[in-house]
Amino acid sequence: MIRISQLKLPVSHSWEDLEKKIEKTLGVSLTRTESWRIVRRSVDARKKDQLLYIYSIDVKAAGEEKLVRRARNRNVELVQEQIYRFPKSGDGELSAPPVIVGEGPAGLFCGLMLARAGYRPLILERGEPVEERERKVQAFWEGGPLDPDSNVQFGEGGAGTFSDGKLNTLVKDKSGRNGLVLSILAEFGADPSITYEAKPHIGTDVLGKIVTSMRREIIRLGGEVRFRSQVTDLSVEGGQVTGVVLRGGERIPAQAVVLAVGHSARDTFRMLLERKIPMEAKAFAVGLRIQHPQDMIDLSQYGPGGGEILGAASYKLTHQTPGGRGVYSFCMCPGGYVVNASSEPGRLAVNGMSYHARDGENANSALIVTVTPEDFGGEGPLAGVEFQRRLEERAYRLGRGAIPVQLYGDFKENRESREAGEVKPQMRGAWTFANLRELLPEELSLALVEGVEDFGRKIHGFNRPDALFAGVESRTSSPVRIPRDAHLESAVRGLFPCGEGAGYAGGITSAAMDGVRVAEEIASRYAPFAEGGRKEKL
Repeated sequence: MIRISQLKLPVSHSWEDLEKKIEKTLGVSLTRTESWRIVRRSVDARKKDQLLYIYSIDVKAAGEEKLVRRARNRNVELVQEQIYRFPKSGDGELSAPPVIVGEGPAGLFCGLMLARAGYRPLILERGEPVEERERKVQAFWEGGPLDPDSNVQFGEGGAGTFSDGKLNTLVKDKSGRNGLVLSILAEFGADPSITYEAKPHIGTDVLGKIVTSMRREIIRLGGEVRFRSQVTDLSVEGGQVTGVVLRGGERIPAQAVVLAVGHSARDTFRMLLERKIPMEAKAFAVGLRIQHPQDMIDLSQYGPGGGEILGAASYKLTHQTPGGRGVYSFCMCPGGYVVNASSEPGRLAVNGMSYHARDGENANSALIVTVTPEDFGGEGPLAGVEFQRRLEERAYRLGRGAIPVQLYGDFKENRESREAGEVKPQMRGAWTFANLRELLPEELSLALVEGVEDFGRKIHGFNRPDALFAGVESRTSSPVRIPRDAHLESAVRGLFPCGEGAGYAGGITSAAMDGVRVAEEIASRYAPFAEGGRKEKL
């Protein structure tokens, strides 16, 4: 296969322009090739008056070596086609279907892969189907009660369902899992461009439909999905998991259990600690959400008119303080909203969310500071959880249950805000002005100010006094890691920690990839489960 890299065209180019560029680069008509496809497309905005798309293209054709030699172009080379292959089934006997705890990206993709291979997995989700979950979350944002089991953090699709739906990942993957995850999402309803865009995203309004379609496919293939089914205990005999126990006492036998519980499953972490499942506290990051006009970000990133052509612009910013703390943007949501992402009564956390169109007035991003177990105070693997809870309790008190908001200029001067400037809050959930300097430890607040001032030198206006802070952003990643061995098992045999909650992923794509990886391990060990089909239970 021939790979053409660094193929550049103006962003206003046509499909015909792209084909002609490929033909000129290879010196052959595309009618004489077998096939071609876009592997990657990114934006080059270094020259704001000359915005470019940069392509990588794969071409299959007869006489590929000859075509590459004739092209005499260092950006034209032969490459090996990457093909994902699910492993051959093992010969171990399953006495019960594999049980997957949690239906976020890790659990959902693990379940789909096992279902396609004939294993009839049982997925247990503490929350509700995405349709009901969306209604309940909307009602909460409008002043209704918080459901601790069905909210922005819990329910079908996991925390990523109410986000921008970003799909980029830093995971280096030679197995093809990344491409597999993107192709599956496209198969179930995402725009096919996610398979090649450098910064793919889906949007929360589309992601819910995809999740529903994937669940229905799992059920069609003989799997089962049970909602409102929280796992509250494990059955373990002789160092081997033998089943799970649901709230209410129902015991479900299993010899392969996938723990894909997400980063906010604090009660599950407590249960695992009591069960003496090895866990350890890990570093993560906390901070605040910041909002700016999206037009300001577009102008800085693309120049005049660039946002109209390319859509809402994103950014990624990092800063290192003299004391060694990292300050960086996280989960940036172009044209999005800051949302109340709470999951526990009396505690408040925020997140960011964009719809597919990314057409909101503001850009928002988490600005977060790294924290380590030395910062948490307390002891044990759940010290980070308690640190998060203390911050969320302060946020709840500051806002009296609403999202506390402050102008950046007032945060910098340590005074409560009274009214907004030109930047108007774009929120999902009630909000109120407060002094967020009372929320974070002073060392973290000063690091944020230092970071914002530095970012203002990179994006004009980033440190404008009327930019809006909201807090607290505390659920950036899991505060614990559940150790697993080379075969992805916990110290308890048959127990497979998986995804972001277990400390092995950092977003939708990496969590999904980890779910696929765990499915591969189970499949390579056991033969498919041979029992009659199952049905959805709501």
